[in-house]
Amino acid sequence: MIRVGIAEDVESNRTDLLNHLALYSHEHGVEFDIAEFPDGKDLVNGYRPEFDILFLDVEMPLIDGFDAAHHIREIDPEVIIIFVTNMAQFAIKGYEVDALSYLVKPVPYFAFAQELTRSLARLRRVEDDTVMLNVGSRVARLSTSDIVYVESVKHRITVHALDAEYVFSGTLKAIEEELEGKGFYRSNNCYLVNLRHVTSVGATDCTMTGGTDLVVSRPRRKGFLDALTDYVDQRARG
Repeated sequence: MIRVGIAEDVESNRTDLLNHLALYSHEHGVEFDIAEFPDGKDLVNGYRPEFDILFLDVEMPLIDGFDAAHHIREIDPEVIIIFVTNMAQFAIKGYEVDALSYLVKPVPYFAFAQELTRSLARLRRVEDDTVMLNVGSRVARLSTSDIVYVESVKHRITVHALDAEYVFSGTLKAIEEELEGKGFYRSNNCYLVNLRHVTSVGATDCTMTGGTDLVVSRPRRKGFLDALTDYVDQRARG
C-alpha cells in the first residue's frame, strides 16, 4: 500500500490526479491509500511522516506548495515530493526542498504515469534502507544506518539511534524479522546489533559507535563473528 497525499486547492485538479492514480492502480496493480488536502495549510498542520509520495500544487491561497514543502522537510526528509504547477519556470525552486520532479497542468496521464513509476522505483530503494516505527501516537521513519542497536527489556523496546532513542512496546523477535537482511545480528537475548556500528569485539562483548559495550553471549559468539566478517567483506566488495 503506497500512501499518497494530494494538496491542491482546485477540486477539478484534485479529481484529475485521483483519476490518474485510479488508472495507474488498475494498469499496474499498485494499491494507493490517498489523503486529500484543499490547501498546504491543511497538510502542514499536524503533519506526520507517514506519506510515501506528496503531490503539491505550487499556488495555494494560505500556504503554497513551496512553503508547505519547507515545513515538511523539517520533519520528513524522506517523503517523495512532486510539484504540480501551471508554470514550468517554478520548477527550479523545487531543488531547494529536494523535490523529485514537477508536472505541468493540465497533467496528461502519460507524463503522470512516468513520474509515478520513477517515484515508486525511488521509494523501493529508500524502503530497503528504512524502517517504520510506531512510537506512541506517531509514526517514525528511521534509516537503518542510523540505528546503533535495539534493546529489549521485558516487553519494552528501545531503538538506540545515533541522535535519539525510540521507546515502544513490542518484541525483539518482531524487530529482528523486520530488519532481517539489513545487517543486524542478535548478540544475546536482549540486544539486536547493527553490524555497521560494531567498532571492536572482546571476549564476551562488543563495543558500538558511541562507546556502549554490549554482551555477546557464548552460544551466539561464533555466529556473531561470522556475521560480522561477512558484513565487512560485503562492504569491502562494495
